[in-house]
Amino acid sequence: MKNLTLPIRFGIVTSAVLMAYFLILSLMGKHTNVFFSLFNGVITGLGIYETIKYTKLRQGKDFNYGKGFTAGITTGFVATLLFTIFFAFYSTELDKDFLTELSQVWSKDYANFEGIVFFTVSIMGFATTLVLTLSFMQLFKTSNNPKK
Repeated sequence: MKNLTLPIRFGIVTSAVLMAYFLILSLMGKHTNVFFSLFNGVITGLGIYETIKYTKLRQGKDFNYGKGFTAGITTGFVATLLFTIFFAFYSTELDKDFLTELSQVWSKDYANFEGIVFFTVSIMGFATTLVLTLSFMQLFKTSNNPKK
């Protein structure tokens, strides 16, 4: 568990930044525009990148691909889980008209639009986490090629 404290902390901070960004969009009335959620990938990416970087600095020569991958995945999953919980709370308790507005903008045909939105938010976060972690680990992994 000691090895996961750094990724969990970074995941909590990343989720807090995601929540703040969403609330800022909400204040400007732009939170129903899905294109603004593309910046969520940048925020999540920064959190994952920093986690892997600090994990490598902290572990030094003991750092390997598995440890970096675990740190990145943990950070992204914690951030996604906390943001999805926040998003569900926001859309069902704080702004009860949000899902109605969202459904009018994007879809009118789904009976259980609420469940589909929560599922989509979480899947997008988990997919982003996996892709970004695999990408960043290409930067941080040690090379097996001999130096010339």
